[in-house]
Amino acid sequence: MRLTQMPSEFQKALPVLEKIKEAGFEAYFVGGSVRDALLNRPIHDVDIATSSYPEETKQIFSRTVDIGIEHGTVLVLEGEEEYEVTTFRTEDVYVDYRRPSAVSFVRSLEEDLKRRDFTVNAFALDETGEIVDLFDGLKDLENQILRAVGVASERFNEDALRIMRGFRFQASLGFELETETFKAMKVLTPLLEKISIERTFVEFDKLLLAPYWRVGLSSMIESQAYDYLPDMAGSQDKLQSLFDLEDNFTFESSEQAWAALLWALEVEDAQQFLKHWKTSRQFAKQVQDLLTILSLREGGALSKRDCYQFNLDSLLQAENLRKAQGKEVNPQAITETYESLTFHDKKEMQINGDILIKEYGYQPGPELGDVLDEIEYAIVDGVLENDRQAIHDYLRGRK
Repeated sequence: MRLTQMPSEFQKALPVLEKIKEAGFEAYFVGGSVRDALLNRPIHDVDIATSSYPEETKQIFSRTVDIGIEHGTVLVLEGEEEYEVTTFRTEDVYVDYRRPSAVSFVRSLEEDLKRRDFTVNAFALDETGEIVDLFDGLKDLENQILRAVGVASERFNEDALRIMRGFRFQASLGFELETETFKAMKVLTPLLEKISIERTFVEFDKLLLAPYWRVGLSSMIESQAYDYLPDMAGSQDKLQSLFDLEDNFTFESSEQAWAALLWALEVEDAQQFLKHWKTSRQFAKQVQDLLTILSLREGGALSKRDCYQFNLDSLLQAENLRKAQGKEVNPQAITETYESLTFHDKKEMQINGDILIKEYGYQPGPELGDVLDEIEYAIVDGVLENDRQAIHDYLRGRK
C-alpha cells in the first residue's frame, strides 16, 4: 500500500531519510506516526529507524545529540526540527519485565519490527509513501483490532507496561483487543507491580484523557489490572461508577480526570493516594482542590469565601464534573461570585503583619495571625473595604 498524500510532517523530515539513503543505508518512518497517518489523525512525533549504526548516523549529519546512543538513538537536528533516529535493533532477555538485559544493533528492518508491541504500531513508511506491513497491521487497522505482534505472552513478558499501553491505545483509538492478546494481558497483569509507578501513571493518565476512555477503562476493569495498581485493589465496583458520567463526556485536564477517579474510589486522603502514585505535590494539590470544591458543592451554592480559596479554572472544572455526574450546576453564578471578590490573593490586602506591628503595636505570634485572617475574610465577605483608612477604622473599633 502507498500513501496517496504524504503528511506534511513526513515531507518536512524527508531530507533526513534521503541523506541516510544516500550514505548507503536503509531508513524509514516508523511507529505511531505511521499509524496516525493511515487514520488521518494528528501526527505528533516523527520517529525514524535506520540500518545505520549510531556512529554511522553521526557521520552523516553535521548536528546530532547523543540522547540514547546506548539504545541506538541519535537526535538529528535538521533545520529547525529535531528527529530521533534509531538503529534497527533486537533485544536480549528482559530482566525486570521492562528493560532488556542487552540491545543488539542489526541491519534488518524485519528484526526491528518484530519487537514492536502491537501490529498497528509495527508499520514502516519509506520515502515514496510505501507502507511496509509485515504483520497484517493494515488488516487490523481496518477491522479496528489491537493485536500483539507475534506471541502475545512474549510481548507482555518482555515489557509489562505494554499491558497498560494496550488499554491506553484502546482509549485513544476505540479499538477492540484481539482475543488472544487480551487473554495474555489478563494472565500477566500481576507483572504491573514490577513496573515503575511513574510510567504506569503516564499510561493511565493518557487513558483517562483519551476520547474512548470508557473502552480502555472497561478492559482494564475486566482484566482486574486495578488489583496491581497503587491503592486500587478490590475497587471494581467503585471504578464502574465512572461509567455513570454522562455519555460522551471527556475530561478536560489530568487534574479533573484524577479528581473524578478519586471521587469514584471514595478516597479520603487524596494527597496520600497520589503520593503513592508519585505525582508532584502541585498536581496532588490541584486534584485535592477539585475534590474539596466538589464536597463544598454537595452542601449547596458556593460563598465568596469558598470561591476565594480557589482559582476560577478549578471552580469551573469541578462544576463541569458535577454536570457530568448529572447534578445541578450554575457556572455563571460561580463566575459572578468569583469576579465580585475584592481581591484573589491576600498579598493584595492593604495591610500586612509589619504594618500591624509597627503602627498598631501588635506582637508577632498567633494573635497577629488571627487579626490578619479576620481582616482578610472581612474584606472577602464584603463587609470591609480593602482600604487603609477603612481597615484603620475597623481596627480602632475592634479594640
